[in-house]
Amino acid sequence: MNYKDTLLMPKTEFEMRGNLPKKEPGYVARWQDAHMYEKVIQQNEGKDDFVFHDGPPYANGNMHVGHMLNKIIKDVICRYKNMEGYYTPFIPGWDTHGLPIENAIQKLGVNRKELSTAEFRKKCYEYALEQVAKQKEQCIRVGTFADYAHPYLTLLPEFEANQIDVFAKMAMDGLIYKGLKPVYWSPSSESALAEAEVEYHDVKSPTIFVKFAVKDGKGILDTDTSFVIWTTTPWTIPANLAICLNPDYTYALVQSEKGKLLVLEELVDSLWEKFGLQQKEILQRFSGKELEMITCQHPLYDRESLVILGDHVTADAGTGCVHTAPGFGMDDFIVGQKYGLDIYCNVDEHGNMMEDCGEWLAGQYVDDANKTVTMKLDELGVLLKLEFITHSYPHDWRTKKPIIFRATDQWFCSIDKIREKLLSEIDKVNWLNEWGHIRIYNMIKDRGDWCISRQRSWGVPIPIIYCEDGTPIMEEAVFAHISKLFREYGSNIWFEKDEKFLLPEGYTNEHSPNGIFRKEKDIMDVWFDSGSSHTGCMRERGYRYPVDLYFEGSDQYRGWFNSSLIIGTAAHGEAPYKTVLSHGFVLDGKGNKMSKSLGNTVDPIKLVNQYGADILRLWATSVAYQSDVRISDEIMKQIAENYRKIRNTMRFVLGNLSDFNATDIVDTKDLKGVDQYMLVELNNLMKGYHEALDNYDFAEANQLILNCFTNTLSAFYMDFTKDILYIEKADSLRRRQVQTVLYHYAKTMMKLLSPILVFTAEELHDHFHCDENKAESIFLEAKPEMIEVENADSIKEYYDRFLTLRKDAMKALEELRNEKVIKSNMEAKLTVCLKDEYQDMAKLADDLKQLFIVAKVNLVTDTTDLTEYETAYIKAEKFNGVQCPRCWNYFEESEMEGELCPRCHEVING
Repeated sequence: MNYKDTLLMPKTEFEMRGNLPKKEPGYVARWQDAHMYEKVIQQNEGKDDFVFHDGPPYANGNMHVGHMLNKIIKDVICRYKNMEGYYTPFIPGWDTHGLPIENAIQKLGVNRKELSTAEFRKKCYEYALEQVAKQKEQCIRVGTFADYAHPYLTLLPEFEANQIDVFAKMAMDGLIYKGLKPVYWSPSSESALAEAEVEYHDVKSPTIFVKFAVKDGKGILDTDTSFVIWTTTPWTIPANLAICLNPDYTYALVQSEKGKLLVLEELVDSLWEKFGLQQKEILQRFSGKELEMITCQHPLYDRESLVILGDHVTADAGTGCVHTAPGFGMDDFIVGQKYGLDIYCNVDEHGNMMEDCGEWLAGQYVDDANKTVTMKLDELGVLLKLEFITHSYPHDWRTKKPIIFRATDQWFCSIDKIREKLLSEIDKVNWLNEWGHIRIYNMIKDRGDWCISRQRSWGVPIPIIYCEDGTPIMEEAVFAHISKLFREYGSNIWFEKDEKFLLPEGYTNEHSPNGIFRKEKDIMDVWFDSGSSHTGCMRERGYRYPVDLYFEGSDQYRGWFNSSLIIGTAAHGEAPYKTVLSHGFVLDGKGNKMSKSLGNTVDPIKLVNQYGADILRLWATSVAYQSDVRISDEIMKQIAENYRKIRNTMRFVLGNLSDFNATDIVDTKDLKGVDQYMLVELNNLMKGYHEALDNYDFAEANQLILNCFTNTLSAFYMDFTKDILYIEKADSLRRRQVQTVLYHYAKTMMKLLSPILVFTAEELHDHFHCDENKAESIFLEAKPEMIEVENADSIKEYYDRFLTLRKDAMKALEELRNEKVIKSNMEAKLTVCLKDEYQDMAKLADDLKQLFIVAKVNLVTDTTDLTEYETAYIKAEKFNGVQCPRCWNYFEESEMEGELCPRCHEVING
């Protein structure tokens, strides 16, 4: 007789190999055909909600691996909240305006100069929609559920109309104004930038020290005296209008071979060494305030430079005499306003010096002008020193090219007027990254007014129409009319129609007696677009304000978190979010930042095609995402190995439930103690899992599940219950008891895995045949409930101690295997003398052979010849008995029923 045919081996079509890249697209199609996202959302309609607002990625190019980390974690959060019974819709969004799209269009061969602004914008619009479609498809491929049929896009007419409404509210509250002052200006983008669009890189810059001769010393200084200024931007010297001193510092008038020089007293020695000057005689000392209003001769032009005072002057570097050009620096601008200086700007939007700089300089780019100006100063004998320093300098974060500070007429949002309210709101928000609170608080505390105008075409127009005399119209009725037009036609109407159409019918204004009006050409900063999404998307669609959670990369404290906070507080009186969570950047395996030039970028779709989206999802939820994270082939292989452990364990569970139905479940109180212990452990797993995910600790949730699969199930319960599941009669009570435990594990684990391993969980659900009335999808199944086990605490305490005893038994058996005395534990017998605190383990005497998977266990009271372990004195030795050919267990020859053991004989012949 072939005894193998009498065994109840696992049966399931759930494959050992995942073949995820091949299978997953089928599930994607199935979910889309079945409108699964809508079904999942609808099942919780009317219940408590959890409102999560998606920060919009930029619609240009493929999604990179950092995007996917973000999108996967968002998906896990929403799926978990839905599983918990919250109504959790998720509206994906895209940022669709801005310079990168303009540049991309031109790279495709579109000649912007040959098109009207309206025509060019239509090209941008079409391109943006193509990018959204591509990125949407990639997000869907990695298994994310969202309302992809109705995403929010910053180019949608209703979104743009809401943006105008928000702008109008802020304008009517006096928070929007136009002003001439220095802003971050990007010559490479030909536009003003906001602080959030600036990043810093080290550059090598020329530093020059220059003499400014006194013209009118006001009876204090002679005309043979020179103030010594310094600057790292020689190109700004032509715009110099003043020299700023600190009123409270002491300045020294020093005789040198280069004449009488005036510098900060405490810097005299270091400066003379730097200049290579030998003669050093301090003639007089003055406080800064004594020298106010002295005038100097500009070294390059026939104009004066006024000596003024400012607290921003420090002794950290330079000479204590600060070169001041109000058109090219914020400190210079502020102090210049105090003294009534012109806001003089002699550099155009391309970064080129203008005609009033003189023929010798006009037309040169600022970097080239550095050299020309320095050489000219040297020719004139006023250059004391040229040196080069490496320092951190602002760059345009899109073009990666240096920017300049340049005074231009721009539209600003006033931060000063609402700063205290913003800081108060920050304190009310739950910042899950503790340092995030400090970071954004300090940013708002120190932030200047927000420059919101951009000199570009592709964006939401600043909705301002000017009268004949240049007065901007800021009236509620006018804003409302423009908003209505945008909602009906989209913002391109601004560029397609004239001012008369854009103003309410019959509109008149005393500042335009001839009825002549002019519309603003600038567009809004794209951060104003995305920063108003709480209104343009969430409030527009009826969701509450503030929402429960914002979750984005750590760079968004100065970006989306920041602009959303400003606009939300200004428009609605409070922060737009209750809780904020952030993630770090994705680095390569060595911890390097990814860049195309280094060739270390990782394409998430390639990873999906190689490993499967579930492996990428497992990676995203296994890393410490709140800091920078790493990804590499080695890391993905380890993640794939963890996945295989989960998959194969679940395959075993399903395989041993092939002949089990929900009607076969054994009542918990009728289970053996070890089975009840397994259910207590399952309850504890659920408790720990929910606690971890409630705290957005996905890695902890994954680790709990993996530990359960590896230790509790594989290494313990499944190990010894094979002897029950394969050997016992199909409907025996003991087998049904074990299957009851496996049933609960299967039902619970499928659901716990479903927010993360979305495809695998659905595949498991497809192959789970125990419930006749199972739902259409794992995502429509009810969340797993705790299983009631009487005396759970005492059961856990008892079997936790038993596992410590078992661990000692395994150590003793391992020594026997290492000595090659036995090949398998099944060949061994154990002699065990329990220590006093483990005497209660004796009640398991009849089960110990099976629990330890050995041939025999003898409990004794004598420790002679036994080795001491933590829980007991143990001796492991080879058992000289007969092996049953059916169950492979060993027995005394006298126990056998023919060639079979008693149990197998009963199963075969009973």
